Amino acid sequence: MTAIFEMGIVGIRSGIADGDFTAKEVAETFIARVSAAKPLNAFLVETPEHALAAAEATDKAKAAGEDLGKMAGVPIGMKDLFCTKGVETTAASGILKGFVPQYESTVSANLFKAGAGMLGKLNLDQFAMGSSNETSAFGNVISPWRRNDGGNADLTPGGSSGGSATVVSGRIAPAATGTDTGGSIRQPAAFTGITGFKPTYGRCSRWGTIAFASSLDQAGPMAHDVRDCAIMLGSMAGFDAKDSTSLDLPVPDWEAALNSNLAGKKIGIPKEYRVENMPADIDALWQKGIEMLKDAGATIVDVSLPHTKYALPAYYIIAPAEASSNLSRYDGVRYGLRDLPDGAGLQDMYAATREAGFGDEVKRRIMIGTYVLSAGYYDAYYTQAQKVRTLIAQDFDKAWNSCDLLLTPTAPSAAFGLGEKMDDPLAMYLNDVFTVPSSLAGLPAMSVPAGLDGKGLPLGLQIIGKALDEQSVFNAGLAIEERAGFVAKPEQWW
Repeated sequence: MTAIFEMGIVGIRSGIADGDFTAKEVAETFIARVSAAKPLNAFLVETPEHALAAAEATDKAKAAGEDLGKMAGVPIGMKDLFCTKGVETTAASGILKGFVPQYESTVSANLFKAGAGMLGKLNLDQFAMGSSNETSAFGNVISPWRRNDGGNADLTPGGSSGGSATVVSGRIAPAATGTDTGGSIRQPAAFTGITGFKPTYGRCSRWGTIAFASSLDQAGPMAHDVRDCAIMLGSMAGFDAKDSTSLDLPVPDWEAALNSNLAGKKIGIPKEYRVENMPADIDALWQKGIEMLKDAGATIVDVSLPHTKYALPAYYIIAPAEASSNLSRYDGVRYGLRDLPDGAGLQDMYAATREAGFGDEVKRRIMIGTYVLSAGYYDAYYTQAQKVRTLIAQDFDKAWNSCDLLLTPTAPSAAFGLGEKMDDPLAMYLNDVFTVPSSLAGLPAMSVPAGLDGKGLPLGLQIIGKALDEQSVFNAGLAIEERAGFVAKPEQWW
């Protein structure tokens, strides 16, 4: 039998149902894996008691012959952007150190209702701002992968959901939650050889999820494969009256409808995604993906998304603007860090608290956002960026006249070494070049591992779909997964 820690959601669920092992044995296996993985710095808080309690509830329900939830017996990692009742939640920022919510985020509550247990809270880029998991106030997350060139350089797991990517890839948890604002599920998934799915904006409630950019943030699953992501998203999603942007629509059974036969489907290849100086490994993988989808029965067509080149500039105006507004609530008055110098007044306390509590990247984005929202520059920057966002969404709408889905690379490179890009914010921001456009348009998109580069590191392909058509994205992802046969995983060195 496959070792429990090598199993994903489907394998664990089936094993429990068939009596091969108990949910408690599963929980204990992964708790031990978490304890042994401290060198990777993926967990900020460990919650073995939560995982064991959920497992015991699953075993008790099974013994009583009760129906089990879709995530029953599956212990997961929870990105520390989701508020968890009674468990410290910091968004990896010093300004929230010690904050213990008295409420549960809707996404985590939905997963617990479906039977999932929580192994702990996962490290991330501070307030989800970053592409390499190097902005956390609690240290870098380290990828479980190593280059095959004989070097031992620590690599980025991607960001901001770097802790989530590391624990799934390293078989430290069978699945984890992520959030995606401009690519923070998909890029880490590509860097670590796992599958990550960003649903249509509004599919998952944002209530109880610490905000970065409210018109872009969206929760999603990170798991071993497409089927596991379909199961997990089905448990996470659903209407929530507490979130005004939540979609009041039924949640389809994406798992039951999975079908890798793409006969009759047209897949668009956007010419604007052939960026200058694209690595040969990325281009070759893209061509391989095209052949895989053809083999699945799809027709390949060329499409144009003419405003793609403006997506990154627009994103890095809109997202910081929303961040500067959202993060103004952290002032040292009600919760989290308070820095009160001797003789300081209220304004001095605000300044001292924010100086001590926010990291450099968060401060940079707050300053950019405050600038573009200021009276003299609002129309020149923020209003223009919103107009560009509309044009980008219209590009996708026009593309759907000639195709059903789009196929692109997920990221412009494989994982890079920690420290290699931290001194150049613009180079870091370019990691989002393929993922940002679909985020601005609120479209569902996923990354599927499809190959390795010349140094043995994972590379992902991205599928983008029409709004609310998660099923077609899952199906195309399954078609690639079946044909790529990606089974590579990191060798345990930690």
